[in-house]
Amino acid sequence: MNSSHGSLFFTFMKIGLFGFGGGYAMLPLIGHEVVDNNGWATTGEFADMVALSQMTPGPVALNTATYVGFTNDGVLGSTIATIGVCLPPFIIMYVVCRYFLSMKDNPRVAGVMRLLRPAVVGLVLAAALVLLNRENFVDWKSGAIFAVAFVLTAFTRLHPIPLLIGAGVAGWLLY
Repeated sequence: MNSSHGSLFFTFMKIGLFGFGGGYAMLPLIGHEVVDNNGWATTGEFADMVALSQMTPGPVALNTATYVGFTNDGVLGSTIATIGVCLPPFIIMYVVCRYFLSMKDNPRVAGVMRLLRPAVVGLVLAAALVLLNRENFVDWKSGAIFAVAFVLTAFTRLHPIPLLIGAGVAGWLLY
């Protein structure tokens, strides 16, 4: 494993280890590592990676790791980055599944779970803020599509599929 392989593996292992709360909550950490720390992508390229990762089956962190690894060093790079991001959650879930049932009524464990909930909400909000930049909201049309989608999501029980289709049609018509 050369140094770039090691960097890919340990960067995505760190993301897998410290990325609590699922894909959206992990986006700020992934963006920081991929764009700021390692320079593997620009902010605009990272936004494109996230969009592509959402359109393909699987978790966003896994898809992003595979994409970054592939652009860094082809199939071997994607394999190394993917293993790096998957290994820590696999080990953690194995341990949790093995021992959680015996500890679920422990007040300390319940307290930790209560503390993690608002942290996850904050991480998801941070992910939204990371993706809100000049490259993504170029003009008033993008802002209008976002505002309508946000209001419909927040105040109606509209199913996400028609909302996504409507936003896509609106973007197609406006652009």
